[in-house]
This record gives sequence, structure tokens and C-alpha cells, in this order.
Amino acid sequence: MRHYKTLTWTDRLKIEAWQKAKIKPQKMAEMLGVHFSTVYRELKRGQYEHLNTDYTTEMRYSPDKAEDKKQNFLRAKGPDLKIGNDMAFAEFVEYWISKEKYSPEAALGKIKQLNLNFKTSVCKQTLYRYIEQGVFLTLTNNSLPVKKNKKKKKAKAEKAAKPPKGISIEKRPAMIAERSSFGHWEMDCVEGCKRTKGLLLVLTERLTRYEIVRKIKDKSAKSVVSALNALEREYGSRLFSIVFKTITVDNGCEFSDYLGIETSLNGKNKRTVTYYCHPYSSWERGSNENQNKMVRRHYPKGCDFSKVTQKQVTKLQNWINDYPRKLFNYSSSSDLFEAYLNEIKTVS
Repeated sequence: MRHYKTLTWTDRLKIEAWQKAKIKPQKMAEMLGVHFSTVYRELKRGQYEHLNTDYTTEMRYSPDKAEDKKQNFLRAKGPDLKIGNDMAFAEFVEYWISKEKYSPEAALGKIKQLNLNFKTSVCKQTLYRYIEQGVFLTLTNNSLPVKKNKKKKKAKAEKAAKPPKGISIEKRPAMIAERSSFGHWEMDCVEGCKRTKGLLLVLTERLTRYEIVRKIKDKSAKSVVSALNALEREYGSRLFSIVFKTITVDNGCEFSDYLGIETSLNGKNKRTVTYYCHPYSSWERGSNENQNKMVRRHYPKGCDFSKVTQKQVTKLQNWINDYPRKLFNYSSSSDLFEAYLNEIKTVS
């Protein structure tokens, strides 16, 4: 079985004869020793509309048209591909984009993160071009987790019809917006399909982009407070108040119990400070919104979170926190968060 080889003129003549004999593309690929997607692409490349003698038309394959397109592409593509015969590099990139749902840039970042040495080294733009050209065996544009988004104009904050339950974001210290200190979080809920109760409570630390994901049974203030109580038990009351200095939320009903969010398990001390965004101003929780897109790579809109286990949620959380980030020179949020946490424990 050959791999990563282009089709020859003889191969194209065989494909033409096999198509007339109504042999299926999968069988053609088997006889040629190539992946079936190679044959499908080839048939599409040489496809044309043939006029029969009875004036009916049908789609046929022309080896001449396919060969012309190939030669035109070779003349236009410029210098030889840098990837060459580096199969290890190709397989690594295909795995992290197709299986692990990484972006091409993050896949290259993973190489730096793991300190791997391949014969091939390409930039982000070149890797995107290779994917566009169909250089990889199984990797296409459809494999990419995120398509290019149009830049949106930043909206102005809406005026609230009524005051928030707690402190408005207008009174949040400016240094929190600057992301210059650790321990300031954004909190949101990621919902599943309609008429299902399960959903995910997500917290994003603004400086490190560290993500905490917890499954809660319904969209109620009680469930949110219960999840935060469980986090306080996990960290301990003293450490919780240091790690979770502030939490910024929207005005959803699930975050309406600001006293429950802010009050420690002992019922006396204040464990955090809650700030409420302006109505319809999700950009004021920008980190949350970006992280939610990462959640949706694994759980698209319309999924039923009641069927998702906490073990699966923890796996998602680890995936997000281990993701290589260009912002941190391809270190992960987990690396940064652990460093700050260890520093706090040492000082304490």
C-alpha cells in the first residue's frame, strides 16, 4: 500500500477506464494503493459534462483535464513543498488538528511546547496553505476547528433598566481590567439543548486564562452557589479567598444570589467579591466568551449535557488548560496557574 504519492498519467488512464466500467472509487483506491479520498479528489478534478448523441448529458472523468489542472497547479505553486517526505511531522500535525481539535497554530505551538525536533519547520501561514492545497492525507479545511471570524465592532455597554443585584462592573477596580494581577475570574454557564436541565458552569481566571468547568444540574442560583461551595471545600476557605478575589458575571438569573456567591461556607466571612456586567455586554467577559468557543469544539450547541459525565467534563477542562497559547509563548494556562498557586502556598 503506497502512501503520500501523487497520481501519474497511467493512473489517470486507469481511472477513466474503471469509471466507464462502473467500478466504485473505493475499489479504484484499493487497486491503485492510495487513500480513497485521493480518488474522489481526482474524479472531481477531471470532471466535465459530456453530451451524448441523444442530447442527454452526464458527468464523466477526463484524464486530460485532470492532468492539465495538475500541471497548472505545479506551475503556480512556486518552490517545492518544505514538508518534503517528513511523514513524522505530517502525522503529528494531522493528529493534533483532526483528533485533538487544535488549530493549525496551536498544533505548531504543541511542537514547541513538547520541544520536538522535526526535519520540517513551517510558519502558520504555510501550514494553512498546505491544508488548503490538500497536501495532507486526511486533513482538509473541514478539519479545522475554527474558521476565520470577521472582526466585530466593539459594542457600547447598554444602560440597565434596573440596578444589578450586586456591585456593577462600573465600580470594579481598573487594575482588574488590565489583567495585571492574579485571582480575578469571569463566570458563565454553557447551556445544552432546550428542555434539558444539565449545563456547565465555567470560570475563567483573567490573567492565566485557567479554566474550571463544573457540571450543574439546572440553571438556578442554588446550583451555582452549590458548585462554588464545592470549590471552596476543594481549595479550603483561606486559599479560596486568595485565589478567587473577584468574580465577574452577567445578569442571568443563575447569578442573582450574590450573597450566596460571596459568603463563605461558615456563613460569616466574605470569600469573594462579585461584579455584574452591563446588559447585553458579553464582551465585558471576553475571556469567558473565548473559552466557551473552546468548549463548543467538543460540545456543539444542541448537545444534551445531562448525558455528559463529570469525568468527561474534567477531561474537557484539562484539554483547555493544556492548550498551547501564543499569548504565553505556547506555554499552557495550566503551567501559569500552577506557578501562581505554588507561589501563594509558599508565601502563606
